[in-house]
Amino acid sequence: MLIPKKIKHRKWHKGTRRGLGVATSKLNVSFGKFGIKSEGYAWVTSRQIEAARRAVAHYIKRGGKVWIRIFPDKPVTMKGTQSTMGSGKGGVDHYVAVVKPGMVLYEMDGIPENMAREALRLASFKLPVKTKFVTKY
Repeated sequence: MLIPKKIKHRKWHKGTRRGLGVATSKLNVSFGKFGIKSEGYAWVTSRQIEAARRAVAHYIKRGGKVWIRIFPDKPVTMKGTQSTMGSGKGGVDHYVAVVKPGMVLYEMDGIPENMAREALRLASFKLPVKTKFVTKY
């Protein structure tokens, strides 16, 4: 699974839903010919990113090339279920990637379009955000 080697601060603030807006980077298919683009907001965990990647790799049987355009660099903390209120913030439990509408999540190349469309459709089932299939312009 993907985790950052080093981060500036061990625990981050959660952030607000107020000023999310739309994505300003990763808007177009840059590396491959086909990709999936998000249509909503989500925190995608490193487990979900890996599950989607494995679904694609299983379908294309190691043919073609896959690029993962998102990386989970935001730490999410959790306290134990039996712990009482107070006594500080919990330890880092997992990492997430913040996904906004319009972000390209995965890209593919080296296989036919119908095969890429099906592989990315299978990957989208593993993700917590609605996606659509896009091609290079």
